[in-house]
Formats: sequence, C-alpha cells, structure tokens
Amino acid sequence: MAKNLLIVESPAKAKTIEKILGNDFQVKSCFGHIRDLEKAGMGIDIEKNYEPRYIIPEDKERVVKELKTLANKSQEVWLATDEDREGEAISWHLCEVLGLDPYTTKRIVFHEITKPAIQAAVQNPRKLDMNLVMAQQARRILDRIVGFELSPVLWRKMSMRNNLSAGRVQSVAVRLIAEREREINSFIPTSSFKVEGLFTAKDLSDKNVPFSAEGKKQSRAEDAEAFLNSCVGATYKVTDIQVKPGKRSPAPPFTTSTLQQEASRKLGYGVSRTMQIAQRLYENGHITYMRTDSVNLSNTALGDITATVKGLYGDKYHQFRKYKNKNESAQEAHEAIRPTYMHNTTVEDPEWKRLYELIWKRTMASQMADAELEKTTAKIEISTNKEELTASGEVLKFDGFLKVYREDKDEDEVNEDETKEGMLPPLTVGQQLPLRELKATERFTRPLPRYTEASLVKKMEELGIGRPSTYAPTISTILKRGYVEKRDKEGIRRDFRVLVLKNDTLSKEVEQENTGAEKSKLFPSDLGLVVTDFLKQYFDDIMDYGFTAKIEEEFDDVADGKLKWNKMIDEFYSPFKKDVDNTIENAERIKGERELGLDPESGKPVVARMGRYGPMVQIGSAEDEDKPRFAKIPTGQSIETITYDEAMELFKLQGTFGQYEDKDISVNVGRFGPYVKWGEDYISIPRGTDLATVDLDRAIQLIKEKQQADAPVGFYEEKPITKGKGRFGPFIKWDGMFINVPRRYDFDTLTQADMNELIDGKVKKEANRFIQRWADENIALENGRWGPFIRFGKKMLKIPKKADDTKYTPEEAAQFNLEDVKKMIEAEVPGAFAKKTKAPAKKAARKTATKKTATKKAAKKK
Repeated sequence: MAKNLLIVESPAKAKTIEKILGNDFQVKSCFGHIRDLEKAGMGIDIEKNYEPRYIIPEDKERVVKELKTLANKSQEVWLATDEDREGEAISWHLCEVLGLDPYTTKRIVFHEITKPAIQAAVQNPRKLDMNLVMAQQARRILDRIVGFELSPVLWRKMSMRNNLSAGRVQSVAVRLIAEREREINSFIPTSSFKVEGLFTAKDLSDKNVPFSAEGKKQSRAEDAEAFLNSCVGATYKVTDIQVKPGKRSPAPPFTTSTLQQEASRKLGYGVSRTMQIAQRLYENGHITYMRTDSVNLSNTALGDITATVKGLYGDKYHQFRKYKNKNESAQEAHEAIRPTYMHNTTVEDPEWKRLYELIWKRTMASQMADAELEKTTAKIEISTNKEELTASGEVLKFDGFLKVYREDKDEDEVNEDETKEGMLPPLTVGQQLPLRELKATERFTRPLPRYTEASLVKKMEELGIGRPSTYAPTISTILKRGYVEKRDKEGIRRDFRVLVLKNDTLSKEVEQENTGAEKSKLFPSDLGLVVTDFLKQYFDDIMDYGFTAKIEEEFDDVADGKLKWNKMIDEFYSPFKKDVDNTIENAERIKGERELGLDPESGKPVVARMGRYGPMVQIGSAEDEDKPRFAKIPTGQSIETITYDEAMELFKLQGTFGQYEDKDISVNVGRFGPYVKWGEDYISIPRGTDLATVDLDRAIQLIKEKQQADAPVGFYEEKPITKGKGRFGPFIKWDGMFINVPRRYDFDTLTQADMNELIDGKVKKEANRFIQRWADENIALENGRWGPFIRFGKKMLKIPKKADDTKYTPEEAAQFNLEDVKKMIEAEVPGAFAKKTKAPAKKAARKTATKKTATKKAAKKK
C-alpha cells in the first residue's frame, strides 16, 4: 500500500499522474462531484442563513466508500482536483466526507499534467482556499433558488406539460437568441447599387490582366442608370497611385471562449464537443487546463515556444509578445490554453488530432512576427463626369505568423472588402485604361446573423454573463429543454437587378441569388419565445443582462474574500421572492396567442398559440358547441411568423386522401413528429419530411413497411409475438404487453426460446398487476394501491362501489365479464364505445379573413 493517497477528478488523469509520481503515491479518481444539494425540497434552509443540505448521490456511494477505505489505510491524503472554483469545492466536499481537516490537508494545483509541473506541485502544497469554495457554493445555491422558485411559476402560468424550467443564466441566454430572432423577423432589407468597372492592363510579362475598380454606391436604380448613362463615351485615366505598407498581428493564445469560437468556425464543432475533446487532451497531458479566461503564457512556455519557432522557421519569424487579459477578474486559471510541449506538433488519436493542431498553431502564431503587407490604391478618373473609381490590391511581402495560422471571423465581422485580396498589375499616373464593362449590381442590406453556439458564447462573454466553466452546460441546457433548436435553414431565391454599360450600350438584366441560408444556427422555439416574454414581464431583474453580469462580479468578490456568500444571497433573495409571490398571485395564464383570421367554412377564429404539447393552430375555442380543430405547427414555422394561408394549409393536410384495405388514410404532425393515420393505426414518417410530399403511394409504402415490421416473429400460447424499436430501445410485444429486450440478447436473431424466456419473466412480474385483461379492447382490470381499478386505454377509472357502499375485492372483480366492465366505463366516459362519425362542418356566412396580432399582456409590474 502506497504511503500517500492523491485524489483527482477523472480516472484518465489519475493514470497519467500515477505514472509520474511513482510508488509512493496511489492516485485515485473521485469522478467529479461526490456531494450535491438534496433533491427533495430545495435542499437549502432559507431560515438558517441559506444553509445547504448536502447528500451523497446513490451513484457516488461506491466511490466514496472506496475512497474512505483507502484514506484510512494511507499515511497522508492529498487533494489534486482541478484548479478552478469547482475543483476547490470538490476538494472541500472530499474533506467533509472523508473526515479530513480542510486547514491542514495538503492541496496541490497544476496547470498542466507534465512531470515538472506535478513534481513542483507536490513540493509546494497549499491549503484549501475556502473563499473559492464559498464562491462555488454561492453559485450553486443561488442557481438552485432561482430554478426551484421560478420553475413552479411557469408550471402554474402556462398551459404546458411540465418539463418547464428557468435558470439565472440559461434564461438570459435564451433571451439573447429570442431578441436576435425578432430583429431578423422585423428586418426590412433596403437595396443600393454597387458600381464596379472591369479593366485590363499589361503585367510585367506583357499579358493583359483583368482587375476591378469600385465607384460610389448609388441608392436607387434611377441614380445608377443616370450614372452609367453619364459614362457613355468616357475615357478612363489613372490620376493617383498610393502604395502604403501595412501589417497584421496574430491573435492571443486561446482562452475557453476563443477556443470554442475558433473550433466552431474552423472545425464545425459544437461547444460541448470542443470541451469534451479538450478535457481528454488535458487529462492525457497534451494541453494545459482548458477552463480559463486568461491569455497569459508562463515563462517556461514562452521559452519553449521561442525555441520551437526559431528551430522550425528561423529567427526572423519570432517576435516576443506579452498579452494582457481584457477581463481583470481572470483569477481562477493563470495561463492560456496551450500544448504542454511545443515540439509535439500533433497527437495520434484521430478524434483529438484536429483540435490539438488548432491549439498548437494558435500558440505558435501568438509568438511569431507580424505579417507585412503592401497595399496599393489607384484612383481612376472618368472623363465625362469627373467621378472617380478606386482600385485596390494587396501584396503579402512577408508572411510572418500567417505561415502557421490565420484566425477566422464570424459572419457579422466580415465585410466585402476583406474577402477580396488580390494584386493589381503595374499602373502609372496618367495611364489610359481600356474599359471592358461598367456595371451597377443591386445589393441588399442583411440583418445580423443568428447565433451559432460559439458566437453566443462570445456575446455572453462580452456581456459578462457566465464564466468559462458555465458556457457549455448553459447551451446544453437550453437545447435539452426545448427553448432553443439547433438547425439549418434553407435559403430562398431572390431577384436582383444588374445594369451593364458595355461598348457604350446600356443593358438591364434581372438575375437571381440564394439568400438567407444558414447552417447549424440557434433558433428560439415558440416555447422559448413565450417563456422569455413571461419572465421579462414579471422578473425583469433576472432577465436583465447588467444584473446577471453584476451577480457574476459578486461571485468574483466572494472568491476574492471581499464579500460573504450568504450576505450576497440574502440581498438577492428578498426582492426575488416578492416577485415570485406577486406573479403567482396576480399574473394571468399565458398562451402566446396570435389571431390570424377567420375560418371561411365555420366563421370561427383561427388562432396560433402554445398548446399542451407545443405550438399549434386552432380553429374555434373550447367554449364552442363543436370541439375546436387543431393542427401542430411544424419545425421551421413559428407562432410569431406563420401566415393565415400557411395555417389553413396545415388543416388541408389532415383530411382523408385515400384508402388502403378499406381503411382511411390521412397525414398529420403529432407530439412525436409527422405520421400517417391509417384507420386507428399511426405510422411514423421520417422527421424533416414535408407532409405536402406524402401522397397516397408514399403513405401506402409506409403502411406496408410497418405491416412487414409488425409481422409475427413467433407465437406464445397461440398468440402472435412482434418486435420493434421504440423510444426506450428494442422490445417484443405479446398480448398487448411491451417487453424490453436487454442487451444480453441478440435482438436481430431472437430465438423462440429467447422470446419464451422474456415473456415468462414479464408474465411473472405482471402476475399481481392484472386481474383480467381484454387486450383487443384495450381494457384491463388491475390491482392498484387503493384496490382494483379499470384501465381503459390510457385512462384509469374507478370501479363503482357495491350497494352496501363497500369496495369490490380483487377476487370479486375477477368475476366481472367484459359487458359489465364496459357499462362501468360508459358511466364514467359517456360515448366511449359509440361509433365515431365525422360531423358535417357547419356552413356560415363567408367572412373576409383578416390578419391581426392580438397579444394579451398583464400590467407591467411597478
């Protein structure tokens, strides 16, 4: 048994460190957090100064037990969890659980998993930093309070299934995406005409080289036409040439957010994937710690980079640089993300390779010389109107850091001029230039692009919302909750005008371009928009960017020992609790309704709104004599933007459009996506399918595929067995029972013996559940906690009491026949077995469909 037990967070890191430290140390992983707040209740005693109630989750009990055993056998326990607030808190929880003294237990931190760094850390242990621990505890408690208090408000005030939640940072992130979406939807593009002349001139080898020159933009087609007409018969002369030197400097080494942004732009990685790979690279000793907002590089690293740059490219490519942090609170980690050893230009693992090489290149470039440029600008005079055209070219004289790395930009930072880099042929002042053509091309203004995961992180960082460790989980949460969708958007064709002057003749053309196409962008769902509006109305502090950033700064103050954590929580909680109580008492229920017009058949209003299972269009209301009609709004359309015509088209798709085997066929979109309805059967349609493309032949094909998939694969007690794959994995179905197939069975080649075994096990398990079953009728008598009950489809119905006002026993219920049970069901669900016939639509005077927006809002809280 080793004398020392050293505890780290991850098993991969444990293996790497144990090799470095040798036989004196046994290195074990605690697998992240070992304690968390109780789930029952809030897990916080508000009355006792916000005292947290921590428990060891079930899945960590075995880990804790093992660590306790090892700690008792070791002479000394060392804590080597990550160096940020989360890591410090994990070390404190280990002290609490293992019975260690936090003021004497040796705590070591390191920024990289290398032999020198680990040995230096062991030689210089420190004590636990309780300020960092309390800062993490403050964040956890505050976020639990917000989630625990706000989520029930949403459950009460919205006509939705549960699964609604709100959070301090996640709700603000959704607000950013929602506001950008509304900016885009309300954006009205304006056009102008870009004037460009195409010329030729001789190069050094006497070849004619084409180049372009730009003129002043024209705001209207008439102005552009007048300008081109004024150039008829013109000659073009170079009046001025300016050559200016320029330079470009490299970007700083990576922080968490800049790594996430660049991995998104260059590699197409989502934020979570970037962090998962970076975590593996760190744990295996390839890079330094990956959660940091610092751009510093250690002196050792700078020396290593200098030697590598000079060795690979020569002295002239090296330039020493010291970068300064924009964020002065960058205290948790003290160095940027970089390779641990610069001579390792790559790693073997194919999944890690691309991200590692990106980090290596960025780190190298940060200590390399500026790129030197030469920019040439030529002014070209038009003889007939004395207007000027400007030609510009750029020549790279010395590549410098560009030899290794060029940083990409986001869409909203790129302008047309930057995308054009070229070289002009040699020109001289007074030179006459032959014109090939002069054109004015219509160009449209564009709204700001929708956020990618990485550009959202960039915006959050700019606003001071969240910290390096919170970006990835925040984005994962809002996607998982359904407030935001990550998807592509197809472009639409748009006409644009082109006016061309060639050989002194003006021609006009209309061309087409694809516009608005986007890939892997974040779109707010209708649920996200409605929840954002509700929270902004009643919880303006929580949704305020400045307030959220201020809370982050207060966490920093707690970490620096300038503020007591429970005092900070108290200042937040009192006004927040008043808002919660006021909202529960006074706020109206919110549905996010928008009236689109009137149904021409019935004269009833057509409304887009949030329903229990998501956004939908409704004709009529619950108060009408006839039931309202519903259609689910498919992905890609929204309550806020769907038109009356688009909404009515959804109802057209629902009608019966043919038959197969004497059963009606229709299509629709439901809770789990699009489907074909065939009689009383529902057959899923692949997600993303446009329902308008599902004709009778395609529907019958899907039905046949379903029939083939549902064909019996065996029999048990002369009843058929079928198999399939559902939301919870592979299953077999027998006598109305769904039986999960565990992994130990080969699902594709299930034998009759396998199926017999599975059904036997299920029957034994269910033996006490069912009293009687009529699977074909979807009816069963079951044993319940309070006695027998009837299950009818998904409904659970009470059995009426006997004449003496006592309940039927299971033995008595076993004597009921099917007709008896049906009568009991009819008594509770009138018309349960009546044959359903489609009521003819009521004709009403045709009314003009009007499109209007009706938004009900409660009074703004004062």
